[in-house]
Amino acid sequence: MGMLDRFTDIVKANINDLLDRAEDPSKMIDQYLRDMTESLAEVKKETAGVMAEETRTKRLVDDNAADIAKYDALARKALEAGNEDDARTLLAKKQELDKHGANLQVAYEAAQVNANKMRQMHDKLVDDIEQLNGRREAIKAKVAVAKTQDKVNGFASSADKAAGTMSAFDRMEAKADAMLDRANAMDELNRQPVDEAAALEAKYANAGTDATVEDELTRLKQEMGL
Repeated sequence: MGMLDRFTDIVKANINDLLDRAEDPSKMIDQYLRDMTESLAEVKKETAGVMAEETRTKRLVDDNAADIAKYDALARKALEAGNEDDARTLLAKKQELDKHGANLQVAYEAAQVNANKMRQMHDKLVDDIEQLNGRREAIKAKVAVAKTQDKVNGFASSADKAAGTMSAFDRMEAKADAMLDRANAMDELNRQPVDEAAALEAKYANAGTDATVEDELTRLKQEMGL
């Protein structure tokens, strides 16, 4: 029953191990389902052959049983007719069919067991494929979300870099302000101090000059009779 063993391995295959080794689980599960669908076609073909064998051996058992019943009936008729020799011949044939029938029954029971196993294997494989088809959509949805999340994380990283750049600009601006403040301070320190006494001297010197001019103008007016 190598065929049965092989299909048992297919049904029991560890899909989680396959997905763990896959870079893209959605692609891997598609491949896995394609493989299982191809295997299902082979299982169906093999199952049909085993079931046909079961039907054939069952027909042989039934036909042999019918022959046994027939020869038994003929032996009875031979005895009723008083022909014991004919009855012996017919019963000998019946016994031969009995032995053959036992072998046919063994073959039929074996074919029946195989057919039941193949039917179970077929049904299990169909059910697994249906379940995995449903899970495939969920897996693909998770993969799509994961890829979107990766993109969002990439944008977040870019935003963090932009924030870092802004922070650097803030530091450079603060440094420029500090440099300007130092320059203004140096300019103030380099200015000559104001001599208040000299300023007052100039103020009052000019005031005296103005007074002298007025006096001179008054004198000229008096001399000219104006």
